Amino acid sequence: MTTTDSSIDPTIFKAYDVRGVYGVDLTEDAVYRIGRAAAIYLNVPVIAVCRDMRISSPQLTAAAIRGITDQGVNVVDCGLTTTDELYFIVGYYNFPAGIMITASHNPKEYNGMKFCRAQAYPISLDTGLADIRDLAIRGDFPEPEHKGSVTHLDATDDYIKHALSYIDVSKIRPLKVVVDASNGMAGMVMPRVFQYLPAHLVPLYFELDGTFPNHSPSPIEPENLVALQKKVLEVGADFGAAFDGDADRMFPVDEHGQIVDGSMVMLLVSNNILRKYPGSTILYNLILSKSVPALIERDGGKAIRTRVGHSYIKAEMRKDNAIFGGEHSGHFYFRDNWFADSGLIAFLLILELVSVENKPLSELIKPLDTWVRSGEINTHVNDVQGKLKAIEEHFG
Repeated sequence: MTTTDSSIDPTIFKAYDVRGVYGVDLTEDAVYRIGRAAAIYLNVPVIAVCRDMRISSPQLTAAAIRGITDQGVNVVDCGLTTTDELYFIVGYYNFPAGIMITASHNPKEYNGMKFCRAQAYPISLDTGLADIRDLAIRGDFPEPEHKGSVTHLDATDDYIKHALSYIDVSKIRPLKVVVDASNGMAGMVMPRVFQYLPAHLVPLYFELDGTFPNHSPSPIEPENLVALQKKVLEVGADFGAAFDGDADRMFPVDEHGQIVDGSMVMLLVSNNILRKYPGSTILYNLILSKSVPALIERDGGKAIRTRVGHSYIKAEMRKDNAIFGGEHSGHFYFRDNWFADSGLIAFLLILELVSVENKPLSELIKPLDTWVRSGEINTHVNDVQGKLKAIEEHFG
C-alpha cells in the first residue's frame, strides 16, 4: 500500500472536470495521485492520455501517466491533440477510458484534466469524478503486481478523415476562410484539414503557444474575436471562425465580421443535418433562442429541450437517439461522433452549407434570426454563497 502525505485541494474538482492554477492548487503530485485514483476507480486495462499545448501540459501529462502506470494500468500516449480528438480516439479505437490534460479556454496559469469512459461517455462529478476525488485525497493506493506500460499513438489523420466524412468534399467551393486558433490546438489541426479541401485557409495565431500572447483562448467573449473580425474584413473572407484553446468549441463570424452566436450556429448546422437526415431528433439547451426549436420543427426535425451542461445533453441524446445537440457556449454534439462535441465537425458543416447555398453567410442567417437575443450576461458578486442563499430564500 502506497500512502502519500501531501494534501489535494478538493475545490479543483469541478462539475465536469479538474481545473486549477498550475503549481498552486494543481500540482504534479496532485495529478499523479489523481492518475492513480482514476486507474483504481476505472478498473480498466488501458487508458488513452492526450494533452494540449499549455506550458504545464507536458509535466502534468508525465505525472498522470506515472500515476496510472504505477497503479498497474497501461497507457496509450496520444500526444498533442484537441479535446474532441480524445473523444474520437476513445470511441474509434474502443479504448475503455481516456484522459485529456487541458484547461480549455482558461487563462495561461491554469490547467486541468477531463475524463471519459468507453464510447467517450463523460465522467462528471455525479458520474464518477467525486469517487476519483475521494480516492486521490485519501491517498491510500494498493500496490499492483506490476507497473503498466506506455505505448504511443498518432490518431490525428484518422480523426480528420472521420470529421470530413460529415460533408461532401466535392461540394466545397474555393471559399476564403479565416481561422483564429487562439494559439491553441486548432493551429495544429486546421492546416491538415484544409489539405483535403479546395477552400483557402487564412491562418491567424496558429503558433502553439500556451502563454496566449495575442488574446485569451476564450472566443465566447467578444473582445477575443476582434482580431478575427478585422482579418475577415482585411482579406475579404467569406467568413471566419475562432476556436478555443483545446479546439472543441467553434465561434464563427460572417463576411462582414459580425459575430454569429450559438443559436444561429445551432440552426445553420441543424439545417444542413436535416437535409441529410430528414425528420431527425435534435436537442438544444434551455438558454438558446426561441427561434431554435421553431425552425428545427419547420425544417422537419424534432426539437427537444434540455438543461445546460454537456454531461446532461450527451445522456439525453443517447436516450433519444438524437442526431445532433448544441449549446449557446459553442459546444456541438454529434450522434455519430459517439455523442461527443466537435468544433471541427460543426465548422465543416457550416463550410459545406455556405458552399452549397452559394450565398453569403449573413444572408443564410437573416431568415433564421427571428428573435432578439441578449447574449450571455455574466455578473460578478463578492459573496457567492450569500447570494445563492438569498435567491433560495426569495424563490424557495
